[in-house]
Amino acid sequence: MNNIRKSPLKLLGYEFIPTPFIPQGQDEYYLRFQQKPTDHRYQKLTKKEIKILEKNGNHSDNWAHVLVAEGFNAKQVINCNFFGYTRIGKLEAICLEFHGIKKAVGLYNSTIVSCDLGDNVAIHYVRHLAHYIIGNEVIITNVDEMGTTHYAKFGNGIVKEGEEENNRVWMEVANENAGRKIIPFDGMLPGDAWLWSRYRDNAALQSKLKTLAEKTFDTRHGYYGVVGDRTVIKSCKVIKDVQIGTDAYLKGANKLKNLTIHSSENAVTQIGEGCELVNGIIEKKCRIFYGVKAVRFYLASNSQLKYGARLINSYLGNNSTISCCEVLNSLIFPAHEQHHNNSFLCAATIKGQSNIAAGATLGSNHNSRSADGELIAGRGFWPALCVSIKHNSKFAAYTLLAKGDYPTELNIPLPFSLVSNDTANDRLIIMPGYWFMYNMYALARNSGKYTQRDGRPIQSQHLEYHYLAPDTINEIIDSFTLIEIAVGKAYTKTKSQAISKDDSYYKKIGKKLLLENNPVVDTLEITLDDVENSNRKVLLIKARAAYHTFRNMIQLHCAEEILNAIKHLSPAQVSKWLKTQMISAKYTRWINMGGQLIQEQKINQLIKNILSGKVNSWGHIHQFYLDESNQYQQDKLSHAIGAYKLIHSDNLTQKAALQLLLEKALVIKTDLLKNIISSREKDYSSPYRMMVYDNKAEMETVTGKMEENSFIIEQTEALKKMKAQIRKIKI
Repeated sequence: MNNIRKSPLKLLGYEFIPTPFIPQGQDEYYLRFQQKPTDHRYQKLTKKEIKILEKNGNHSDNWAHVLVAEGFNAKQVINCNFFGYTRIGKLEAICLEFHGIKKAVGLYNSTIVSCDLGDNVAIHYVRHLAHYIIGNEVIITNVDEMGTTHYAKFGNGIVKEGEEENNRVWMEVANENAGRKIIPFDGMLPGDAWLWSRYRDNAALQSKLKTLAEKTFDTRHGYYGVVGDRTVIKSCKVIKDVQIGTDAYLKGANKLKNLTIHSSENAVTQIGEGCELVNGIIEKKCRIFYGVKAVRFYLASNSQLKYGARLINSYLGNNSTISCCEVLNSLIFPAHEQHHNNSFLCAATIKGQSNIAAGATLGSNHNSRSADGELIAGRGFWPALCVSIKHNSKFAAYTLLAKGDYPTELNIPLPFSLVSNDTANDRLIIMPGYWFMYNMYALARNSGKYTQRDGRPIQSQHLEYHYLAPDTINEIIDSFTLIEIAVGKAYTKTKSQAISKDDSYYKKIGKKLLLENNPVVDTLEITLDDVENSNRKVLLIKARAAYHTFRNMIQLHCAEEILNAIKHLSPAQVSKWLKTQMISAKYTRWINMGGQLIQEQKINQLIKNILSGKVNSWGHIHQFYLDESNQYQQDKLSHAIGAYKLIHSDNLTQKAALQLLLEKALVIKTDLLKNIISSREKDYSSPYRMMVYDNKAEMETVTGKMEENSFIIEQTEALKKMKAQIRKIKI
């Protein structure tokens, strides 16, 4: 039976806060007046104004509780019912127009319950507007229900005074069984969500993080909903317990409940037709439209949900787009793209710059007895059309999965790999370094694309978009050992020697063959262990080419970081500077913390500081991100030199060694540019590309001319600048 409570009509609009939750000496409006302080510009209605209001079909339970500002025009209030304590700003004889809709300033055909209304608002056909503070020049038209409850949480994981813990809203990211659940709070950054979702064995840390979150909340009852200046709300059905910033645009939404919607003059948020959003926080400059369903979610700034997307129990990082598909229980770092109706992502941590293609089904639990599987994918993860993978699976950065149904769990530790499911021969094939060798245009272009599309209003964390960075360099160096051991085992097998020795034995053999660039490596059947949860063969191809490509990338990365750091130094200053850097250079482990790369040792120290109480707020943690952002370029340089020292024995303090590195890097950069051009040229030379055009001129009109490709021109100019800088150092 529905529990329908009855109370006297005279209480409609009053007793918003239950008596037990009103502090001694306060009344039910004390928090409302803190949100919008009372000033002396409000006054009681005159008898003349009351007469005009009643003549125009208005009603109030007590006209003495309707206060108005100077400039209020009673003639612009028609057919409205007022209950409770309401304050109304000035109403001038003007119209407000937005996107072709023009509305008269004033209050028309609406029921208003204990609200504050700003100057020159246009409120038309709002059937129930209760306990809201409305800003200036706001348009609200054709809304069924818009109200705030005394226990409103506005999307935060709050437990209000007197509430049970089971009332708390959690966000169950990265795992379906809530094993990594986190409390959403306004201002949560991707790094926060990652930090909290990990380290689950550290109970003390988890308790501290929960305490820090609770400290950000006010658990008192009685906060009003707020609508910021110049916001437009039209043709929405239900808006309940929603905070809305300035300049937002809400149109045609079915249901908006328990939300914070951030928006500002220069970073507008829009929510469109058919959307149903519940228990969420939406940052500035977001767009959500056309039938989106989102529940228990966090949408970071400059992101989009559209065309029927479903986002549930998930954090979506900045600069991301999800449309037409379903995402559940996922933690997604910035710059994620997922556009297709039949793709599915579940129980995943996706570390950014990813693209999920049509038909991808990422996260089937059919191989498990419970919903406790997970997927972790490094930056640049790209599953192709109709890929299906199982939990648990883990992928290094820039893994490309070729089309296929991958039958068992995968652990791909080699970065920049093409992974193929060879069903005809019942084997898995891995080609490390694929992107550098065969698709350099896409790899390099995406790096620039993400930088250009970074539209965050506030860049609280430094996001790394380049494909060569500390995280990928770490994975490249780790892959050397894997490739060397695999090559050593394969070579030993050809000599009919028993494969029962320690891995260090095979590593020594494989490393020697690879460093000698011995062609015999190309003749070997090289296999990998512990990559797929099956008994079938896992074949490693192009091992020799990948090995040397990876070594080249370490050299190039080191050279580019040095060149970037010394671009303002004179040739005479370079040697002294480099000696200092070589002494301090360290090869360290790095972690992708919500799109920001931070040294593992520093994260460990942050955790110690949280446990000790030295870091005692999420604001302090955000300051840590900022400090690390400011230090990033120097730390990245130190890491690049450290990685180079680990792989090469050259002493870069010697001018000849430095010059050799830079000349080698120039050759590598030149080759990469050639790869960029050649990979793009395939789109112009392939007869299968050409066949849909009547002639070359038509093709160039549609696709643009190869020689006018802005990205290739940009890369060519970058190479010229690199040459000029190296020549300058020679002088």
